[in-house]
Amino acid sequence: MRRLLPVLAILALLGGAAWWALVDPRSPLPAAWNPFAGYDPRDPPGPFTAMRLSRAAAEPVACAAALDLVATFDPLPPLDGEGACDVPHRVGLRSVGEAAIRLETSCAAALRLAVWARHAAQPAAAAIAGAPISAIRHQGSYACRAVRGGTRPSTHSTAEAIDIRAVVVAGREVPLLGAWDDPGPDGRLWRALHAGACEWFVTVLGPDFDANHADHLHAQSRGWGLCR
Repeated sequence: MRRLLPVLAILALLGGAAWWALVDPRSPLPAAWNPFAGYDPRDPPGPFTAMRLSRAAAEPVACAAALDLVATFDPLPPLDGEGACDVPHRVGLRSVGEAAIRLETSCAAALRLAVWARHAAQPAAAAIAGAPISAIRHQGSYACRAVRGGTRPSTHSTAEAIDIRAVVVAGREVPLLGAWDDPGPDGRLWRALHAGACEWFVTVLGPDFDANHADHLHAQSRGWGLCR
């Protein structure tokens, strides 16, 4: 037992140091490496980013605070629709970073769209097209309906999904329709936008999923982690 005491003491010291590094505001640990830190969408991605983003998206006050750092928006009153078609935490987006957009959606979907624009879409546009995305075109977010061909409510019925159909780069609108199988820059850009959406949204459906998504990316803030 006496031989174990030094080992236990060392483990206790290490555990205390680790806890201090996580919770003390004077800790030198970068926020990206702290699972308990609040979510700042301007931080570079780290090992706990997905967990912190999901936590912020699920909490109305935290969601609005994080969104305010990377987007311009107007808080909107809750939407009480029929049946399950409610949007309790609704916002009117005007821009995500440099990209203009006009969209009424849930705070959770808006936050994921903003971080996708910042960390995936804009870097892809700069690398492939040599210019930033100045606007994002969409086919809406809220629609009180069931999934196509089924009976369960669509994530659109709670505005937890956004259908992205085009981006504007260097003054030119680049639609997804017709670009997906293009081997040129437009096709490479949309493939990169899709891959980036899979990193920041929970479920993403595109042209490879089915014909209903031939002209848009369906990006949603909840689901089973499907990326097609």
